Amino acid sequence: MERMRTVAFQTVGRAVGFAGLAILCVMAGFAFDPLLAVQSGGVLVLLVLAVLLFKARMALTADHRQTEMWLYLDKHEKPPEAYAHWAAATVLRDAYLWFARWMAAIAVALWGMAVLMPLFGIGHVDPFAPQPTG
Repeated sequence: MERMRTVAFQTVGRAVGFAGLAILCVMAGFAFDPLLAVQSGGVLVLLVLAVLLFKARMALTADHRQTEMWLYLDKHEKPPEAYAHWAAATVLRDAYLWFARWMAAIAVALWGMAVLMPLFGIGHVDPFAPQPTG
């Protein structure tokens, strides 16, 4: 069971890591407007959070033999079939919810920054406005 848990956290963590990399790339693309970058990051992190919560719910009913975690387990590491669905669903659900908690914390931090930035004079930037010279 512990090996299943380790593999579940590795597979879910890798997927969340790639999503985080994509979010950072979008935020870097909006570097000309820091407020827009933080807001877009907040929206995208909430989207990842929603997907993780959906996947956590679906882990209870999904076929455990079709998961990436199950494919990474060696034959001797897989539990007996009578116990396998419960074990796989439990560890996958735990992994999804653990990463969902972190995504929720990151979303709160990003949206907190988005609320505070205008208070410090950091607002939206119009990239097409004429720039002052000299």
